[in-house]
Amino acid sequence: MHPVLKTVLARLGLGLMTLFFVSVVIFLSIEMLPGDFTQAVLGQAATEETVTAFRRELGLDQPAITRYFDWIGGVATGDFGTSFSGRAASGVDRSRPVVALIGPRLENTLFLAGMTAVIAVPLALFLGITAALWRNSIYDRIVSSTTLTTISFPEFFVAYLLILFFASLWPVFPSLANVSPQMDLWERVYRCILPSATLMLVIVAHMMRMTRAAIINLLAQPYIEMARLKGLPARTVILRHALPNAWAPIVNVIAFNLAYLVVGVVVVEVVFVYPGIGQLMVDAVTTRDIPVVQACALIFAATYILLNLFADIISIITNPRLLHPR
Repeated sequence: MHPVLKTVLARLGLGLMTLFFVSVVIFLSIEMLPGDFTQAVLGQAATEETVTAFRRELGLDQPAITRYFDWIGGVATGDFGTSFSGRAASGVDRSRPVVALIGPRLENTLFLAGMTAVIAVPLALFLGITAALWRNSIYDRIVSSTTLTTISFPEFFVAYLLILFFASLWPVFPSLANVSPQMDLWERVYRCILPSATLMLVIVAHMMRMTRAAIINLLAQPYIEMARLKGLPARTVILRHALPNAWAPIVNVIAFNLAYLVVGVVVVEVVFVYPGIGQLMVDAVTTRDIPVVQACALIFAATYILLNLFADIISIITNPRLLHPR
């Protein structure tokens, strides 16, 4: 078997094992959440018999280990269960499958993440390469200090600043990103500009600084010095000699930040009331909708693991030395 294929399969197996352990952590964490869905729906005045009957109807009377394997078995077949939202003690069931609730929200989150990544990744690479090319210049200092400043502020603070300046003082963009499937592409992009800019300011800073550090580290290598002694222009030295060998750390930080775009959008979606999966998860935690919380958390975990596996595989392919560690 080819070493690359063997390594890819080993990484995939490790990823599945990691996802299994993460699912156990998710289930146990939700089990320890304070409050109870049945008590929240029925109220404090409900009798113990009514609460017990309602818990039995929802399957919450089963042992935790039984409920875990029922849940994870359903997930393996694509069934995330049925939302508790819409359930009532009267026997009327207006609940919906979790997949039906998550599908449109996940699409919105991926749209926001994709819109941000399309601009952020090329911009970060450009800033990182040019800052390394003109190291210690005024341009490098301005870019580095600006990105360091944006990293220092939490996302919600950046979001509220953007709302203050571009939606309140100068009302150029809407403060609420209330998108809907009926909107055309450009209307959706327009409403997503502020949340996308919030995410972009954070991830561009991380990717730019990592790209700059990787390029500067490689510029000190002997083969780069040899290329310079040959009289090659600085741009050629970076683009043809340094950058190809810097892809491993750069791809890793890009994958990490792309995972953050999907996993870490909760705060941004709440601030801008964006109908994404992060907002759905917050609402589900508030209403103790256990199946929805479990599904959202597992999707976040799977996204993070898959993107990091992808970065790991790309790093190995671009750096054959990683295939044969000493």
